[in-house]
Amino acid sequence: MRVFNFAPGPAALPLPVLEQVREELIDWRGSGMSVMEISHRSKAFLGVASEAEADLRELLAVPAHYKVLFLQGGAAGQFAAVPLNLAHADAGVDYVNTGSWSKKAIGEARHYCRVNVAADAGASNYTTVPPQGEWRLTPGAAYLHYTPNETIGGVEFPFIPQVDAPLVADMSSTILSRPLEVGRFGVIYAGAQKNIGPAGLVVLIVREDLLGRARAETPLVWNYAGMAAEGSMANTPPTFAWYVAGLVFKWLKREGGLAAMAERNRAKAQLLYRSIDESGFYRNPVDKACRSWMNVPFILANPELDKTFLSEAQAAGLTNLAGHRSVGGMRASLYNAMPLEGVQALTQFMREFARRHG
Repeated sequence: MRVFNFAPGPAALPLPVLEQVREELIDWRGSGMSVMEISHRSKAFLGVASEAEADLRELLAVPAHYKVLFLQGGAAGQFAAVPLNLAHADAGVDYVNTGSWSKKAIGEARHYCRVNVAADAGASNYTTVPPQGEWRLTPGAAYLHYTPNETIGGVEFPFIPQVDAPLVADMSSTILSRPLEVGRFGVIYAGAQKNIGPAGLVVLIVREDLLGRARAETPLVWNYAGMAAEGSMANTPPTFAWYVAGLVFKWLKREGGLAAMAERNRAKAQLLYRSIDESGFYRNPVDKACRSWMNVPFILANPELDKTFLSEAQAAGLTNLAGHRSVGGMRASLYNAMPLEGVQALTQFMREFARRHG
């Protein structure tokens, strides 16, 4: 029996996509082979790759002067690839620190260039986003990097920064959850394992004028210009993950696109936050203006009940609700594949649990 999977990543995939993968797994399109067994250079797979890119461009309304790349190494690989592609060793770069993933990106970038932390939400224990008016920006910075949604802390930017430098965003947790004005960014990258497809793939969208700036020592597999010239196939790409991502894009189109996803995701988040706020038993620590649609952490009134909550939730078919080991508590991730019925089941369980243990 399928459960409601609230995992932060690898996360739930749409059931129709999984069913299609199952149907095609052994004999893909009458080839007598799995899609995992065919050459990435074959006409058949090149068609898969081309369709996936076209569908993603349509969903996000990606402008023509941007390249879309399907790469390996996950978002963490881009923590290094971004400075290697956009900044020389003596360049100043700006980062905004709003939590765990911002910190990791900052730590990696410091190996390659001069990092200025333009704003840090540490004073709030990373439960809010510093107002842009308080940021200390570097004149002539090679770029500004931020994490629109912190998966662990459940903090989400309520605005897109306005800066002169190219804007770089780690959108692993939020991409495809709602419409996005891609033209405001220099680089967008996203690990696939939340709203795109299986782990092992990272999607990158880069403005063409930022290509060709990579340092000589940049590995080809992370050189944006080099990979763009090779259609993301300078080496063997993660073909299965790319194929599944393409199926997810088609599912999103059938479901009404990103405007429809935004309506669903807003409704799911509002239902869960309302249940938390009205309970008197659960608490969300994040500033209400910066609450994430995708990742909702919450704390029980009595932390000693955490194990009981998780055990009973598991028995009720509500899985992967434990908070990250660094913060504890609970966390429900509400990516596109999570139906409203799953959130309704969770909130009903939470009410009953509070009644029995409150």
